[in-house]
Amino acid sequence: MKLGIIGGSGLYQLEGLADTREVTLQTPFGQPSDPYIHGRLGSAEVVFLPRHGRGHRLLPSEINHKANIWGFKKLGVSAVMSVSAVGSLREGLRPRDVVLPDQYYDRTKGALAHTFFGNGIVAHVSFGDPTCKALRESIAAVVTETIRDLALGDAVRLQRTGTYVNMEGPAFSTRAESQVYRRLGFDIIGMTSLPEAKLCREAELCYQSMAMVTDYDCWYASEEGVSVEMIVATLQANTQLAKEVIRRLVPRLTATSPSCACGHALQGAIMTSPDAVPRAAYDALEPIVGRYLKRPA
Repeated sequence: MKLGIIGGSGLYQLEGLADTREVTLQTPFGQPSDPYIHGRLGSAEVVFLPRHGRGHRLLPSEINHKANIWGFKKLGVSAVMSVSAVGSLREGLRPRDVVLPDQYYDRTKGALAHTFFGNGIVAHVSFGDPTCKALRESIAAVVTETIRDLALGDAVRLQRTGTYVNMEGPAFSTRAESQVYRRLGFDIIGMTSLPEAKLCREAELCYQSMAMVTDYDCWYASEEGVSVEMIVATLQANTQLAKEVIRRLVPRLTATSPSCACGHALQGAIMTSPDAVPRAAYDALEPIVGRYLKRPA
C-alpha cells in the first residue's frame, strides 16, 4: 500500500523522508495545492501534500480538493491520511486531544466542487460510513502507542470516533452557530476534511482524518473568542505529535493490503450508460473510472 498524507495547518513538510522528489501535476481539474513530495520512510513509499500549500497560501475555500485527490490517485496511492486542525465542541475534548472522525455534517455550499462526477457521467457512491474503519483502527493504535511512549500522560487523549461539522470559513463560528452545533451533538468543527473524504470515496481511496484539537471554538464561556494566536500556540505541539505518529504509521501501514471495501466504492455506482459517456469526461476521469468503463470511440 502506498500512503498519501495531507498536511494541515502547521504541517507543511515531513522530516526524515529519503529519496525525495517533487512531482508537479497538471490535472483535468486544475492545479493541486503544491507539488507532491514522493519519498520513503524506511522501505515504505509515501506521497505528501500540504493542503494549504507551503507557506500557508490557500484559504480553505480556495483549496482545489478535486485536483489534490485526483493527483494522489494518479500517483498510485491507495490510502490517504489527513492531518487537520479542528475546534472542539465538547468540554471533554480539550486542546491537544486527537479525534478520528467517522461521521461528517456538511455546512458548505460547494457540492459540485466536492465530486468528480458531472459533465456527462453520473455516479452515486455510498457515503453512510464516510471514513475507512480499517485505516482508522490502524491510526488509533499508533496514536495510542505514541502518546504512551512519549509519556504525554493526560496531556493528550484520543477519541477514536466522532462527528466533524465542516463549515466554510475563513472566519470562525459565531457564538450562536457554535451553540447550535453543540446542541446537534457534533464533536469537532473544521473547514477542510469533508471534501477530501467525499472525493477519496469516489476515487476508491481509503481515507481517515487525524483531527487535532487546537481550541474550544467560541462556545466555551470561560474562553475568549478564537484567535489565530491561540491556535498557533497549540499547533506547534500538535504538529510534533503528528509527525511522530506518521513516522511510526507509514512503515506498518504500507506493509499491508487494505482490508476494506473502499477500493470498490464505484462498483455499481455509475448510472450513465456506457454508450452515453462523453469522451472528454471519460478522459478526465480515466484513472478513477477506467476499470468500469471503456474509452468512448
